[in-house]
Amino acid sequence: MSYTLFIDADDTLWENNIYFEQATSSFIRFLNHSSLQPAEIQAVINEVELKTGYGFANFTRSLIAVYKQLAEREVSEADIEQIRDFGQQLSSHPLEIMPGVEETLVDLTHRHQLILLTKGHAEEQQLKIERSGLAGYFEHAIVVPEKDPAAYIQLVQELELQTASTWMVGNSPRSDINSARAANLNTVYIPHPHTWSVEFQAIETSGPGKHLTLKSFSELRQHF
Repeated sequence: MSYTLFIDADDTLWENNIYFEQATSSFIRFLNHSSLQPAEIQAVINEVELKTGYGFANFTRSLIAVYKQLAEREVSEADIEQIRDFGQQLSSHPLEIMPGVEETLVDLTHRHQLILLTKGHAEEQQLKIERSGLAGYFEHAIVVPEKDPAAYIQLVQELELQTASTWMVGNSPRSDINSARAANLNTVYIPHPHTWSVEFQAIETSGPGKHLTLKSFSELRQHF
């Protein structure tokens, strides 16, 4: 049977959040707060970032806002430039494709309709897609502001898909799995050790859709 597979990009096709974690660690060391623990500072960053938006530029703006909020010293322009440098390092980092991804896409594209579906800053995500060299394996490459149930429902309608034969493949419980299941899609969860903490939720397996949890992207070939 031929399926439509929506496939996530960041931390499913290529490494992403590990570099944000590294930048955040550098920021926390630079902030050098006298009482707040790293987890507490991370929580503040997450809260601000969810309001500011996704992507390198928005992440940098979030760090600057958090620094101004939490710094225990006068904020200088040199401080702000240092924080901007943390964000700049993210934007220039080489794109690292996950193991087994390309070989698996080569195999799947002969049997199924593949659609790359990612969320975030449209221009930044499109540039990553182009740099990855993987765009040719997908019938569509779609960037949405947020992966919520409404976004999945709209895509199913616009692309005239059948939910029973449509799957969402990704590493984020909140965006890739639970939101897709709320739209009655089938789901494949491929855990990643560096998934953004905001994305963690208990996997919701109820509903009409089927669900798989795999250890690696390569295992898709055994099921599709």
